[in-house]
Amino acid sequence: METTETKHGGVELHLDVHHLLEHIQIKLIMFLAFFSSVSHSAQSPAIFIFGDSLIDNGNNNYLPSIARANYFPYGIDLGVPTGRFCDGLTVTDYGARWLGLPFPPPYLSLQSLSTKILRGVNYASAAAGILDETGRHYGSRISFNRQILLFEKTVKFQLPILIADPNALAQFIANSLFIINIGSNDYINNYLLPQYYTSSKTYSPEGFANLLITAFTRQLASLYQLGVRKMLIVGVGPLGCIPSQLSMNNSTDGECIKRVNDIVMAFNSRFFPMLPSLNSSLPGAFFVYQNIYDRFIDLIQNPSDYGFTVKNQACCGSGRYGGELSCLPLQVPCAARNQYIFWDSFHPSQAANAIIAARCYSPSATDCYPISGRQLAQI
Repeated sequence: METTETKHGGVELHLDVHHLLEHIQIKLIMFLAFFSSVSHSAQSPAIFIFGDSLIDNGNNNYLPSIARANYFPYGIDLGVPTGRFCDGLTVTDYGARWLGLPFPPPYLSLQSLSTKILRGVNYASAAAGILDETGRHYGSRISFNRQILLFEKTVKFQLPILIADPNALAQFIANSLFIINIGSNDYINNYLLPQYYTSSKTYSPEGFANLLITAFTRQLASLYQLGVRKMLIVGVGPLGCIPSQLSMNNSTDGECIKRVNDIVMAFNSRFFPMLPSLNSSLPGAFFVYQNIYDRFIDLIQNPSDYGFTVKNQACCGSGRYGGELSCLPLQVPCAARNQYIFWDSFHPSQAANAIIAARCYSPSATDCYPISGRQLAQI
């Protein structure tokens, strides 16, 4: 396995890519053959979303949690706070727009017989992680395991009311696009908080990454058993570059914290090479990986190339880099929001989200492997 260190201590995914993509291309041919036998649709009818605050669009509004974004100035560019941890839209919102689908509603907002689930559901929850204990200091949240249980309820009890034919229901699930963005909180709200969690005292970065990957692989297999076939997995971003970590680690020059990025890459550099084995062990499934890490590093290293002027300061936050306290109720944010990469202490701005989404879901996408999110939705 070949790796190359970046300026900020990350690892570019030169992971014997030729051999890896050759293997995945073979699996893609098999996958296309599978879908030609079960599907008459060339476009995913729905998007189902699992993850954390990066793509939560309102589930935590219904939970007793301090991890909420249901107040101004969150949503300022939408005209109303929705529960999104952003000034506007998330990456998956833009992804849905690129695919011509509506934004999937938060699961906890739905009535039990809602027909909206036929276009998809968002199960993501702020502070959630791969591990159940992650984010517990924020109060209630829907861990990835619990999100899968909610989806199981959707499959077994809610969707059959709307799609009575079991074969049609199986085709609907197999054709739908599943986006999974989870893992960041297992670091910033677990491993990197030794005052609240013992994980960093129990595991080395490599051992913790192995723990996460073991659990994550089992969770993906659970989704597969529920009929899921098209899965887009988002890697963990360079958490050493977010304002909260710059503040917490007393960055003197605003540069990313190499130690934190190295810890995160222990996960990414292990997961990406596992794609062939996942595809092999789960017949008919096809996994696409979104390399968000390298894109975000490039945003920070070359902000002007993307139209940004501020690369390490939160648009809404307090303290150094706006990272000591995240965006507070009625706090006045920066005026030129589209020039900031970060909206608050932890999350990208709407402008950054639009760029990240375009690099995976647009016709010219470059950051998803081995095919784009758009292509995955269309097969």
